[in-house]
Amino acid sequence: MTTDATLGDHITYKQLVRAVSHGFAPIVEVESQDGIYTVRFHHAGGVSTLSDKEGRTCTYLGTGQIRELLGEAGLTHGVLTWDDQCGDEMIGVPGHAMTPEERLTHGTRIAFQ
Repeated sequence: MTTDATLGDHITYKQLVRAVSHGFAPIVEVESQDGIYTVRFHHAGGVSTLSDKEGRTCTYLGTGQIRELLGEAGLTHGVLTWDDQCGDEMIGVPGHAMTPEERLTHGTRIAFQ
């Protein structure tokens, strides 16, 4: 059985399904990076990125496939976040990268089912 404490930096879809069936209930983050989406799971043991069996981060070109996959895994909702530029160096506007907490706080709720 997979628990929050035993999850590493990466989790495969198969591991996710097994963990959810055993009560795993993470905060799901679907992050947009200039139109390419990745999925992260925030849990008591840290943060795990949805990856393939070789440990490469899974990427998607839209949220439709993510919504279907995570819904089939038994997850119902998450937070859609963005990781775009935070300032405009062309006109001298400084910025700072958002923290993970800020991204989750200012994200948009997304449903999987």
